[in-house]
Amino acid sequence: MALTPETRAYLSEQRFAVLATINPDGAPQQTVMWYELRGDTVVMNTTKSRLKGRNLARDNRISICVADGYRFLTIAGEARLVDDHAIAQEDIRQLAVRYHGKEKGEAQAVNVFSKQDRISIYVPIEHVITYGFE
Repeated sequence: MALTPETRAYLSEQRFAVLATINPDGAPQQTVMWYELRGDTVVMNTTKSRLKGRNLARDNRISICVADGYRFLTIAGEARLVDDHAIAQEDIRQLAVRYHGKEKGEAQAVNVFSKQDRISIYVPIEHVITYGFE
């Protein structure tokens, strides 16, 4: 299912996503994440050392849920990890600006994120389930 104009607008608003990855023992692991919709791809970012990053390096299957009360959208698929330093740093800068505004986001990018070994998570929108958008 492709995104409709309504679901695309919903994802473009500032919300948080719950990212689910698969632990080595097969159990789900969930994390609340910043995200940005870029065309037909959801972009996220994390440090390489966090569990979700390690999980995705081992098994790239992923599920994302963005909920607002009784309305939600889930995306399932396979993530592509980008560990190019310049790309990952630009992605986290853009996410920080999206969630904290230009001044605070730029400061975070310089003072915090630039010192971290980060990866970007790109999730193509291929399998979408929605509820409450009728």
